[in-house]
Amino acid sequence: MLYQITHTTTYHYNETVPQCHNIAMLTPRNTPTQSCNSFSLHISPQPAISEEYTDFFGNRLHCFVIEQEHETLTVTATSVIKKNGQAALSVPYSITSWESTRDMLAHSTGNMLDEKQYSIADNITKANAAVQEYAAVSFWPGRPLYEAAMDMMQRIYTDFKYTAGFTTVSTPIAEVMQERKGVCQDFAHLAIACFQAMGLAARYISGYLETIPAPGKEKLKGVDASHAWFSVFIPGMGWVDFDPTNNKIPDEQYITIGWGRHYFDVVPLRGVIMSSRNHTLTVSVDVKRVDMY
Repeated sequence: MLYQITHTTTYHYNETVPQCHNIAMLTPRNTPTQSCNSFSLHISPQPAISEEYTDFFGNRLHCFVIEQEHETLTVTATSVIKKNGQAALSVPYSITSWESTRDMLAHSTGNMLDEKQYSIADNITKANAAVQEYAAVSFWPGRPLYEAAMDMMQRIYTDFKYTAGFTTVSTPIAEVMQERKGVCQDFAHLAIACFQAMGLAARYISGYLETIPAPGKEKLKGVDASHAWFSVFIPGMGWVDFDPTNNKIPDEQYITIGWGRHYFDVVPLRGVIMSSRNHTLTVSVDVKRVDMY
């Protein structure tokens, strides 16, 4: 299956901006479940400097500088993605317990450095007592890690209400835990905090989710969304993705852009402008299936 993704971000400034520096993380990764057939980035105004590089986590980033006066900045990323099937479901179900995985990570002396880094919490995913207590419910003695991860995903879906606008990217996990509501990035952060509290490795996944219109309705352009979910390292299975917002193992409708410890490792577009005034932001995402032939 092929998807064409168009992601347009537009900043409207309340005064003329003479210069801005930006980093865009909009290039989909090549993974066992997908391959990026093509990618283009159109920036207006035209950047004076534009460079591409790979970050610590293997994500592809574009750094660009605009050195002319402008009142609007528009960044449009266009990708064509081929989905290769859901690799996580094609490997045997692992009965490895969560305790043995925890001990494996804790005692690793070099052969699991990539996985181990995702078991260490920082300020964004640090669990308080309430989060630790919530996490422990899914991890009874001897329980297979895959089964515990499924249970955690289902519990967050059931116990927390999706509430757009209640949180921001800076809302602490403790507040999400107390209020029992948030959005996809909050639920991903919460899940990661729960796994790290148990000594396990979990990472934040940023990407897109195709929306399907109601029967008889035409799909509207630009209504698809950036999305976030989490992934857990399970011995014998590798990294397995879980979406607590929809209580679903990600399938062909999910397109991965990148991953890191949390949202701030995978911000789609960030930058610095020479201005003291406010600005408005609009984002449009269109995920469209295209013929393979």
